Amino acid sequence: MNDTIAAISTSVGQGAISIVRVSGKDSLNIVNSIFKGKDLTKVPSHTIHYGYIKDTNKIIDEVLVMVMLSPKTYTTENIVEINCHGGVSTTNKIFELILEQGARIAEPGEFTKRAFLNGRIDLIEAEAVQDLISAKSDKQRAVAINSLNGRLTNIIQNQRDIILNILANIAVNIDYPEYEDAIEVTKENLTNDLQNIKKDLELLLKNASIGKIIKTGIDIALIGRPNVGKSSILNAFLNEEKAIVTDISGTTRDLIEANTTLEGIELNLIDTAGIRSTNNLVEQIGVLRSKKIIETADLVILVLNNNENLIPEDKNLLKIIEKKPHIVFINKNDLEQKINLPANLKVIFGNTKDLNGLENLKKEIIHMYNLDKIEEKDSTYLSNIRQINLVKEVLKDINKALQDTTQNIPVDMIEIYLRNAWDKLGILIGENYEDELIDKLFKNFCLGK
Repeated sequence: MNDTIAAISTSVGQGAISIVRVSGKDSLNIVNSIFKGKDLTKVPSHTIHYGYIKDTNKIIDEVLVMVMLSPKTYTTENIVEINCHGGVSTTNKIFELILEQGARIAEPGEFTKRAFLNGRIDLIEAEAVQDLISAKSDKQRAVAINSLNGRLTNIIQNQRDIILNILANIAVNIDYPEYEDAIEVTKENLTNDLQNIKKDLELLLKNASIGKIIKTGIDIALIGRPNVGKSSILNAFLNEEKAIVTDISGTTRDLIEANTTLEGIELNLIDTAGIRSTNNLVEQIGVLRSKKIIETADLVILVLNNNENLIPEDKNLLKIIEKKPHIVFINKNDLEQKINLPANLKVIFGNTKDLNGLENLKKEIIHMYNLDKIEEKDSTYLSNIRQINLVKEVLKDINKALQDTTQNIPVDMIEIYLRNAWDKLGILIGENYEDELIDKLFKNFCLGK
């Protein structure tokens, strides 16, 4: 934290502009030593200055330098950003000069880590920064902005305040029973408060599945026997020839992955190898991978051939997907129907020749996940496993406390669960944390952020 750090904050490559960021107590002096223009140590905060970066007397580039003085900066430290011409050679040379003057290369996410450790943002907001950087859709961006603006933090902090108020009143009741102005904590009013906390936590967990869909999309596995049209469906979703399509069975022997969007939600499509018994070693490996994908996919689309009777392999696949979210698509409905479908099996008929039925397939996905009803503007979602698991643990403590209110257990004993819940909510927003957790979290950030 005492070092002055530097990093290239833009993607390295050919472009109009690159930004080299420097943060720390020596950032002004370091950049000033290689800048030909105004004396950066004497300029006002949040100003931009024109000049040149020089190596001794040799001009390296024409630049604009932004100076931002502590504490009103991203890291709360002095920050200098050099806006130079894009290009690997120019950017790297300027970065090299900064390091020569005493800065060190920033670790991944170290600027945001300093913002957190210096109290400018909390842990949820720090995670939202990375979500915003990696957002691929408007919905992902909007949800990240909500967290970055403190909406989720406010909800968590409100729960902490309620629990802290309960703990304070319990402590006063125990230590100062003669204090008449103190609110007496009874099992009745405690139960009411705990029920309200439980309701809010359960709503967060219920919406977490929506948050996951917005953030990571839906993993969809296209499965079926060889030559039933899985690759054609993939191509139709993408509106391009991503997968090779032939009349030869077993053309697809490995997983083909591609992404598209539906109602603003990312669909991660996985075209699998045709599942059948085979003596071909390469095809066997593909079949094995296909079966593993079925286990991990969020949604399975089983493709069957309208022009063929169900065979044991088809029936086995129908049995495998019974307990998973699935859609059965009967392809090649432009041919004579020979398929003998089980009773009460909900299917969608269509064909990939003229794309008949593909819109119905998309509508079914929208209906299954309520994609047309997902609102991101004013919604707040838990955005990762860390947040979800902590809220689940807090909910367990609240449920244990509620259970004890129905039994002959003193209120001060119930306090243990409430304190645990309060501590875990603190970990969620970063009020309490372990160094190892923080280091691990920020290592997933990109360099320069």
